[in-house]
Amino acid sequence: MRLLFVADPLSTFKTHKDSTFAMMRGAARRGHTLAHCGPQDLSWVSGGKISAHVQTLALTGRSGPGVKDWYSVQAEGREALADFDAVIMRKDPPFDSEYFYATHLLGRAEAEGARVFNAPQALRDHPEKLAILEFPQFTAPTLVTRQPDDIRAFHAEHRDIILKPLDGMGGMGIFRVREDGLNLGSIIETLNRDGAQTVMVQRYVPEIVQGDKRVLVIGGQPVPYCLARIPQGSEIRGNLAAGGKGVAQPLSDSDRAIAEALGPVLAARGLLLVGLDVIGDRLTEINVTSPTCFQEITDQTGFDVAARFVDALEAAVAARRAA
Repeated sequence: MRLLFVADPLSTFKTHKDSTFAMMRGAARRGHTLAHCGPQDLSWVSGGKISAHVQTLALTGRSGPGVKDWYSVQAEGREALADFDAVIMRKDPPFDSEYFYATHLLGRAEAEGARVFNAPQALRDHPEKLAILEFPQFTAPTLVTRQPDDIRAFHAEHRDIILKPLDGMGGMGIFRVREDGLNLGSIIETLNRDGAQTVMVQRYVPEIVQGDKRVLVIGGQPVPYCLARIPQGSEIRGNLAAGGKGVAQPLSDSDRAIAEALGPVLAARGLLLVGLDVIGDRLTEINVTSPTCFQEITDQTGFDVAARFVDALEAAVAARRAA
């Protein structure tokens, strides 16, 4: 198959831990042809199809910290997205206006015959923090609001809470407020911006000390291992970007129950790859834009996550062709 990865610039890839690189390497091992473009390369002209200036790549076999020559460009030029066997949308967050516009261009490409994973409409319909609202049976008590008084009332009820912006990533902008309410007013002002910005508030889940678990679901089925991202030092955040330590471990019974309940539902909507964030037995986020942790899980357990992804991609493309 010819695969087009819509992703961040190749020069920014950290090949020792990048999940998109792991996907590319896994696909190349199967003999698939790789191509790359960024969302900024997508375009449309009346009378034509959605196209992009793409680079066809070959992997050099080199990878690791600081390695930049991990690929070579074999050819480049403008091609219609519908001419590829699959288009894999792997642009990292934030989900800003330009990301939103890219999903609409990708949606038009789908109408022209392109096979896009994850599906553009599904990316728009599942904002990563708000997507949990559909599954309250698995979440900790949660509030989404722009009203400061609602936040204060939620704190008065639950006493120990986490506050975070809806557009944050990598642990950015997360605050904990304990029973004494210290700095709650200042934190509300910072996140809420006088009612201009919506805030998510959740009851603190003490099991965070054991890790914020990333549970990968591919083709509706859970990967048998998760990556527990464990806060270090005085941090409350387990995110790897915030200094958390990643420890791969088998799924717990509750991890598997959540993944098996959500997996088929999300897959049916066009979400081939999902990253569930679970603390203890509580679901905290549903990541759909560019879920990671492939290499950390594979390196620590030997389970080839990228191979599982390529299996699911091949099956999904075959199913679309047969439809």
